Amino acid sequence: METAINLVLAQMQPILSCEQLKRLGEVLHFALSPKQEPHVDLLRLFLTAKEVEGCSPRTIAYYESTIRHMADTVAKPFTQIESNDLRGYLAEYESKRNAGKVTIDNIRRILSSFFSWLEDEDYIVKSPVRRIHRVKTATVAKEVLSDEDLETLRDSCANLRDLAIVDMLATTGMRVGELVGLDIVDIDLQGRECIVTGKGNKQRPVYFDARAKLHLQAYLDTRNDDCPALFVSLDSTASRLSIGGIEARLRELGRSCGVGRVHPHKFRRTLATHAIDKGMPIEQVQKLLGHARIDTTMHYAMVNQNNVKASHRKYLE
Repeated sequence: METAINLVLAQMQPILSCEQLKRLGEVLHFALSPKQEPHVDLLRLFLTAKEVEGCSPRTIAYYESTIRHMADTVAKPFTQIESNDLRGYLAEYESKRNAGKVTIDNIRRILSSFFSWLEDEDYIVKSPVRRIHRVKTATVAKEVLSDEDLETLRDSCANLRDLAIVDMLATTGMRVGELVGLDIVDIDLQGRECIVTGKGNKQRPVYFDARAKLHLQAYLDTRNDDCPALFVSLDSTASRLSIGGIEARLRELGRSCGVGRVHPHKFRRTLATHAIDKGMPIEQVQKLLGHARIDTTMHYAMVNQNNVKASHRKYLE
């Protein structure tokens, strides 16, 4: 019934004003839809669609928690939520939680994806997020690791496993989720490369340097367990390291040697910045990082200001 109502509203769009369409929708819902589809069912259908598209379990969980929180706060069926409802929700969320603009825009993007899907599937005539524009955020130059920082981290590693982890993150630029998913058989030490599985279950080759090869080989030579994972815990269980386990170890390592806040993504951003800084074409950096869109790559890479100054003198003076 909901699809039939939305079909009528869609056909009447060229004839009626927005206010008239809204009133017609209310009348049709009252007359023909005594029982609305539960919003949980629509959410479940949406999450299933995202799963089919290849979204990771973490991404799907983030989508679900974000949309559920909005639904519980607004307390309306999804098919009846309007733009002002969402504006009020975002404003209240920002105020009560003291959330930053980036967080608010992330929520807006998730809601936009959901309501656009409802529109595409003919559950609603028009997404209420269409009228909510992207939240303007300040551009902040994010930190990267200097060559000195990387050497300090290497010197501070107390075991060969941690040294190999630092080298693999620094030289490949892979995501931490890709790193923990690696098995020993995925590693081609002779060719200094490995195949990782990234977002959307897409596979791509990544490459590591000679130093990483030597440290990785030395680490593997110490292994006497049967776990297929490349990186495992150092206790007797020898279980595959989790994302949280690697994040915690890097934080501890950064604090112990005075480098500051160290996390896996910082290695990835550092690699992209250094690659562009040294003249690697942006299209190749995109392939290296496994980005679907090149503008995502540009957000990762912070071009060295000294090189900008040198280029200005070379080309414009």
